Amino acid sequence: MTLEDFLRDTTTRVNAALERYLPSEKKVPETLHESVRYSIFAGGKRLRPALCVAAYEACGGDAQKEPVWMAAAAIEMTHTFSLIHDDLPCMDDDDMRRGRPTNHKVFGEALAVLSGDWLAVYAFDLLAKTGDIRCIGTLAQALGSDGMLGGQVVDIQSEGKTVDLATVEYIHWHKTAALIQASLVMGGQLAHADEATLSGLADYGSRIGVAFQIVDDILDLEQTTEALGKDAKSDLARGKATYPAIVGLEASKVKARELVDQAVSDVKRLPIRSEVFELLADFIVTRVN
Repeated sequence: MTLEDFLRDTTTRVNAALERYLPSEKKVPETLHESVRYSIFAGGKRLRPALCVAAYEACGGDAQKEPVWMAAAAIEMTHTFSLIHDDLPCMDDDDMRRGRPTNHKVFGEALAVLSGDWLAVYAFDLLAKTGDIRCIGTLAQALGSDGMLGGQVVDIQSEGKTVDLATVEYIHWHKTAALIQASLVMGGQLAHADEATLSGLADYGSRIGVAFQIVDDILDLEQTTEALGKDAKSDLARGKATYPAIVGLEASKVKARELVDQAVSDVKRLPIRSEVFELLADFIVTRVN
């Protein structure tokens, strides 16, 4: 199976799982569920759930079992919640996401906040049903002050200021890499992988997660709004703390490739088949949106 086949198959199955678990738009309160579905089914690469499934299968898990799809759906829900909130006027104030108007532009700010809240809460409801309490802790840590929310705070506080590379690296690891890392670890946990394998998956996830955000910084400068599906050059306009702003575009590209190469080296040493992880790592640095 090629990487394209794997991502296509995983996306189809993740979308089917989301369809199974999400309430109908006809369920009260209808507008809330419509808003949630608007953002969840707006598209996207489904990279984080794909990483979860890849780790689960590589560690011997059976993808015919439902818990991995509950976890994959929960991961996509938390990612979508972060995007809805990130786009709000009080945060990045973006008008476009995944090629369509952002949630608050369609449903208003209050409902966008509540939709993000609902997705975060329901994600943990789903994880509880997997029967693996470790996954709940892994995702909670990735989202809290030691993860995404901590990174978001420093990101906001750094806007328009002169910051050093250490601050940018803190933001990138916490805001982006933490959830990518958690996705892999959760897959391994559900498959009952040993601690050494979980640690190796975490190292791999940390490196590709930071590389992913560096590439995002680069694409924000080099691509168009149409290609990205979201507002291009918005980081520059807001004075965001990014890799290119600190070290320049070419050095940023070199750093992203170094991180991916190290990630591949890490994962090759694990007692699992590494081919899909090698391909996913290369995809991180060659993607165009």
